Amino acid sequence: MKLLFNWLVYAVAIFLTSYFLQGVHVDSFVTALIVAVVLGVVNTFLRPLLVILTLPINILTLGLFTFVLNAALILLVAHFVSGFFIANFWTALIFSIIFSIVYWLLNIFKGDE
Repeated sequence: MKLLFNWLVYAVAIFLTSYFLQGVHVDSFVTALIVAVVLGVVNTFLRPLLVILTLPINILTLGLFTFVLNAALILLVAHFVSGFFIANFWTALIFSIIFSIVYWLLNIFKGDE
């Protein structure tokens, strides 16, 4: 049940972020649900590998390269999910930052069980 709720919160955060940011388009809430699943899978399996591979540059940039990695992963998801469009890299970078803030705000209302 907790996994389902987190998935819905993730999808709502994607949908709200696309509403606020010009250059990001999500066709429907069902598309946001699909994007949430694909982004979750990418973040679970691909992101840790990429973080390890880019560790030297991440150390040199004091962790700021992580934002670039997040934007690249969001662009990858946008490439594979039809109905989810991101205009360019800078839009993906801003999307990842705003998405993180919106997701954090939505999790405040969730509370602990």
